[in-house]
Amino acid sequence: MNRIVSLVPSITELLCDLGLAEQIVGRTGFCIHPREVVRRIPKVGGTKSVNVEKVRALAPTHVIVNVDENEKPTADAIAQFVPHLVVTHPLGPLDNLRLYRQIGAAFAREREAEALCARFQSAYDEVAAMRFPRRRVLYLVWKKPWMTVSRNTYISRMLALFGMQTVPAASKVRYPRLKDIRGGRFDLVLLPSEPYPFRERDLRAVAAISARPAALIDGEMTSWYGGRAIRGLAYLAEFSARLAKSSPPGAA
Repeated sequence: MNRIVSLVPSITELLCDLGLAEQIVGRTGFCIHPREVVRRIPKVGGTKSVNVEKVRALAPTHVIVNVDENEKPTADAIAQFVPHLVVTHPLGPLDNLRLYRQIGAAFAREREAEALCARFQSAYDEVAAMRFPRRRVLYLVWKKPWMTVSRNTYISRMLALFGMQTVPAASKVRYPRLKDIRGGRFDLVLLPSEPYPFRERDLRAVAAISARPAALIDGEMTSWYGGRAIRGLAYLAEFSARLAKSSPPGAA
């Protein structure tokens, strides 16, 4: 039987969706879904603070990493002893189809992967047929320093499906730092629940600093791929509809 260590939270959940939970022998502390399943699986650190020796001790046959979430030196170190290093890098919603098939093929779950593809495609087609108000959004992922996302990230492309264009429009880095968020050319600030855990207390502060409305958003629904992306499509459709009622584009 395969012995899988997953260093990617959304892919840990995807493995479970594909019926591979019993083959997972290690995870990060951020791999929290499905909760009742992952509780029994040993932790090997965080996504960016992996304990390589703990991974080695688990004698995995496969370790799954992600270009954005895990550090390259960590992946290189693990590659020295693990038989199979599975590298993932979804960059947009439709990349979920390739991801399902990649993981399904790696662990002989092709039929389950195709079933998941069909579910995702149906949800995607439904969203693609809808019309959403266009608005410019500043999507913050950190504070001290303020950090946002560029348009060549999974998050930005997911939001774009729902009429939400992230700023800045162009950036040399994928997650740019911002010196200031005052008076920018955007309609709304979005505060996700991860990686920085923005909460209600941050709403007023950010709205006051930016002089723009601010809203909390579920970060798992915007940034997690895998099976959760299907729920993300439905969540964001509903989220965009609520925004249209409460804050029309350009109302700020």
